[in-house]
Amino acid sequence: MTEQYPTAICVALNYLEDRGWSELIDPRWAPELLEEFRHSGLGWTDEEIIEVVNEVVFGEAEWDSKDRLSYRDETWPTRQEQINTSITYNGFSEHTLQLIDNYINDILNGRENIHRFNMQEHAGLCTGGAPLIGAYAVCNYARASFEPGRFSPKREASSPTNWEIDAKQEEVLQQWAEAKKLWIPNSEQWIISTFGPKIAQQAEAKVYYRDGDYSVIKERTSIYATLGKALEAIVLHNTIFPETQMKVIGFTRDSDGLFRVILTQPFVPCKRLATKEEIDKLVASKGFRDNREGEGVNYISDRLHLEDMHAANVFIDLQTEKPICIDCIVKFIKKE
Repeated sequence: MTEQYPTAICVALNYLEDRGWSELIDPRWAPELLEEFRHSGLGWTDEEIIEVVNEVVFGEAEWDSKDRLSYRDETWPTRQEQINTSITYNGFSEHTLQLIDNYINDILNGRENIHRFNMQEHAGLCTGGAPLIGAYAVCNYARASFEPGRFSPKREASSPTNWEIDAKQEEVLQQWAEAKKLWIPNSEQWIISTFGPKIAQQAEAKVYYRDGDYSVIKERTSIYATLGKALEAIVLHNTIFPETQMKVIGFTRDSDGLFRVILTQPFVPCKRLATKEEIDKLVASKGFRDNREGEGVNYISDRLHLEDMHAANVFIDLQTEKPICIDCIVKFIKKE
């Protein structure tokens, strides 16, 4: 119970908040809240549940002015954990969506950090836009939901495969996107009518462009182990190649059922494809070296793998006459 105590208060507050009892908590609601906990599957005794109920009812835990939970205990859950708890018990309710929006805004305004990313990578995350930040938080919840006894109390200990994690991330991300009106059914028709015709299609992306526009639109499918890793790759691309930064605007499934991220990216007028020597020079300026694998198209730094850097993904910009990367595979070296 001790380790779960802050999360328990978060559950209780979410329960009351969704019912409009946040301004003044009436002790008469305590029996109903107690019954809610008894059926939650957490396995606590009545004495432990009453302790949590009393903590909430008599005001020891409360919302601060920025809608963030404040509590004296140093073990108070992180913002991500608060979101995870709210999704677990409330789904994508209005309260949960507000929690995620607050988290997004605090990241964009520099008040919150994600430990996974360094300062430069945080800039890449913010460049990707609010939908990318929210999607990343939701995917983190999906991964955490496999942890026994935390954000999925009835789940037994397991070692999920990447396939299972990916399927869960796609499921919950679609739910969140639908709730936020970021889910675009029949996306190809919408993109063509709004942004222009399809000009290219590769294994990982469909590309749309109208002559004269400054940006292209892409429907990007995941070629990574999980959807969360694919979103992470957008962050890392924006960090390494800010000149072709990607900004997420929505999500969809194509006619083949593949989950796709809809994003914008600056249009690059291509003079010609880059040579291997030019690509080597480009990645060296970014702190990468050839890892001697993958026929000269894969590179490595102290922190990241950079792959698929072949000529079709690296152009010579017609205006600057410099090599510019429009797409690649990028991921962290160390596992989580």
